[in-house]
Amino acid sequence: MTASSDEPVPEHRAGIASALSRSSGALSTAAMSRMEIELPWFRELSAEDRSWVGLIVQAGIRGFTGWLLSPPATGAEGSWGHALAGQVFGAAPRELAGVINLQQTVDLIRLSIDVVESNIDRLVPPGDLPAVRAAVMRYAREVAFATAEVYARAAESRGAWDARLEALVVDSVLRSEGDETLLSRASALGWAARDGVAVVLGDVPSARTETDVFEEVRRVAREAGMDALCAAQGERLVVVLGGVDDGLAAARVVCGLFGDGPVVVGPVTSGLDRAHVSARAAGSALRAAPGWPQAPRPVSSDDLLPERALAGDGHARRRLVEEVYRPLLASRGTLESTVSAYLAAGGSTEAAGRALFVHPNTVRYRLRQVVGLTGLDPTVPREGFTLQIALVLGRQSPRTESSTFVGNDQKTP
Repeated sequence: MTASSDEPVPEHRAGIASALSRSSGALSTAAMSRMEIELPWFRELSAEDRSWVGLIVQAGIRGFTGWLLSPPATGAEGSWGHALAGQVFGAAPRELAGVINLQQTVDLIRLSIDVVESNIDRLVPPGDLPAVRAAVMRYAREVAFATAEVYARAAESRGAWDARLEALVVDSVLRSEGDETLLSRASALGWAARDGVAVVLGDVPSARTETDVFEEVRRVAREAGMDALCAAQGERLVVVLGGVDDGLAAARVVCGLFGDGPVVVGPVTSGLDRAHVSARAAGSALRAAPGWPQAPRPVSSDDLLPERALAGDGHARRRLVEEVYRPLLASRGTLESTVSAYLAAGGSTEAAGRALFVHPNTVRYRLRQVVGLTGLDPTVPREGFTLQIALVLGRQSPRTESSTFVGNDQKTP
């Protein structure tokens, strides 16, 4: 045999393997002792987890003796490495992959190999030392590949589980199932349970996979200081954002990751358990959005109240009546009649003044009052349209004693 040979002389393999097998306990003990000294993270493990690590080390050393006795054929290392993953790591529970990260496992393997190399001189005949050292390196490489496979499978399994859990959380939000179970599931996904939650809806982009889109949404949201949960329901992409102060500003952060078409954001709610309110408004707005082709992107669900009401959304109808029509009517009817006359006159203050028998400046003054009262400016076409729909819905709604006036002074029972 020469020093460049990759394997020990065949007749020596059994003796070398036997010597290593008899010394496996001592080698494992030496490796564990060095871990206690050189690896701070190992000292912080529980006694149970350290014992599992010890079993992995012993299994790895025993695996090397099997390698020497029956080395894999050239080109067969990949399939052998697949079996090695089960042989070395099969003794430990799967949960250990969540306790020891990949870098720590690499440190563990490196130290164990170093221990074997340090003691191999007294276990192997001098003539076989170069070949055995080469075999150790080859074996260490296969163990490293097996380690990567274990962690890759764990990550894949964890990713699949997280994806299912995330979809379940988002579905619970859409179904108005906000409870402690929802919060605990979201926490398992890294949700910080902060106040300020808004739901953003739009189309799924066609050019990218869902996984890529979700990862990018989480990344940009995280950079903006927000949490994000994502799910795709058919062609609709649902993004739940946490830590939101301004719903539209938050939606702009992720808007570019949606597909073509409208992107709507619901109102900001107090927490994830109330996010269904935002989701309901956003869902209604997305269905009604085609009614306003010029809508900005993203658009607030509140800005689509007229289209939502026309599409049959009872919540939108009530809001327009309670927040726009009734306050106008409560001003002794003058603002309601002024807005109605102004809109009927095509936006002419002079024509509205003639219809009301008042000076045009009085009409202008009342219109400014409307802005202060409702936040809607009748002179802006889009906001005038919202006022017009509110007037129609208000007149169709049941009248109440507190908010209905006849003429300028008299209430109706």
